Amino acid sequence: MKFHHVGLCCKDIKKHINYIEKIHKVIEKTDIVFDVLQNAYLCMITLEDGTKLELISGKVVENYIKKKIEYYHICYEVENIEKETEQIIRNGAIRLSKIQPAILFCNKRVVFLKTQYGLIELLEK
Repeated sequence: MKFHHVGLCCKDIKKHINYIEKIHKVIEKTDIVFDVLQNAYLCMITLEDGTKLELISGKVVENYIKKKIEYYHICYEVENIEKETEQIIRNGAIRLSKIQPAILFCNKRVVFLKTQYGLIELLEK
């Protein structure tokens, strides 16, 4: 597993981007897209040091936003998503979604798991 990005909840992605750009040098950002399978609006921004932040808004993060929680998940890129998912589940995680394509990542497959240290997303290489 290799670190890929941090997912952040936000009510308004455009406002979040503007705020982040005041603090960091943003070198890349995707269009804001709607992912039907995740029921969320998404945008990926890359900071000058290579850090990637995924901004998520919509129904999927409404409860987080109501509680003023901005951190949503950490994402790891993996070679074999089925193998890594099963290994993490064997060690106590709970699968929260099916393995499915993600529009923000050119339909590469993702899965969400609840672990003892929070929500993680696996992204297949």
